[in-house]
Amino acid sequence: MNPEQVAEAAPVASLSEWIRSNVSTASGPILVSHLSGGSSNLTFRVQDDANDWVLRRPPIGAFLATANDMGREYRVQTGLQNTNVPVPRTVAMCEDESVIGVPFYLMDFVDGIVYSDTDQVSHLDEAQALAATDELIDVLARLHAVDFEAVGLGQLGKPAGFLERQVNRWCTQWEKSKQRELPDVDEVAARLKRSIPTHTDASIVHGDYSFNNTMWSRTDPSKMVAVLDWEMSTLGDPLTDLGMVSVYWGEAGALMWRSRSPQSHRLNPGFPSGDHLLARYEATSGRSIRDIDVYRVLAVFKLSIITEGALARIKATRPGEDTTSTENTIAALANLALEMANASSVASLRGV
Repeated sequence: MNPEQVAEAAPVASLSEWIRSNVSTASGPILVSHLSGGSSNLTFRVQDDANDWVLRRPPIGAFLATANDMGREYRVQTGLQNTNVPVPRTVAMCEDESVIGVPFYLMDFVDGIVYSDTDQVSHLDEAQALAATDELIDVLARLHAVDFEAVGLGQLGKPAGFLERQVNRWCTQWEKSKQRELPDVDEVAARLKRSIPTHTDASIVHGDYSFNNTMWSRTDPSKMVAVLDWEMSTLGDPLTDLGMVSVYWGEAGALMWRSRSPQSHRLNPGFPSGDHLLARYEATSGRSIRDIDVYRVLAVFKLSIITEGALARIKATRPGEDTTSTENTIAALANLALEMANASSVASLRGV
């Protein structure tokens, strides 16, 4: 992002005035710089003489109010401040769109490393890699154990019927986004609808939990210092988070990342298998993962449809671009979901 784009996204004059009026510790002029990452929302570092903050705002241009809900992110992180889930300290929320054009919030800057690819974990020895993996799963279990009513997040979502709504939502999204027929997607959709567990737990769900959305200590590589990017958080079935992190860890993640740098856990032999993640979660949380196949198949199904949506946007905005690689990835993800279903211990997923 060049300086002109930064100035458009976070105009210093109006932002400075708002900060002086709403943040008691404000001191002196501010400096704004863009931070890479941050998923679909934009992230900026804001510094003055006494403070170091991060500003989060929706992307420039059209955005989805539900997917880019700054108030949701702010409420969740504020609710988790005094729990054993590491999150940045929230500072202030602005819903007045006259300030920078969109809602935004400030939180403390947290110094650390995001384990986004193999370069970021090259300093970990095998024992530290295993310990970091266990920490990743233990923090997820702690998040799922938070009493959401007690921390003021009882209105974050509607956990009853969550899994059924998720399956139906992604089936509907497929019909809206699909660029061609893929029988594997239709077959997986039909099997998922017949395989929804009759009893599910309710917890705060992150929605996109992985190494990419966590930050780690520079001095203790196995200590997580923050969980980031809460725009997809809600109340729902905790095993949807476990299903997603475990498939990112496996072949689905390899398919998604094959045109980029290898995922952080791919080359260090200290990082364990995906089965270790599942066993660690079950032991740490005390929650049964008997039906985890349903959640893992749903996660890969969801990834194929998200990628199909990206393909649809490319075709709509950049006609003529070669999309063969993306199309192949989607077909491979759909086939992987069907293969996982066929190998499941859940009879209805096998089509029985």
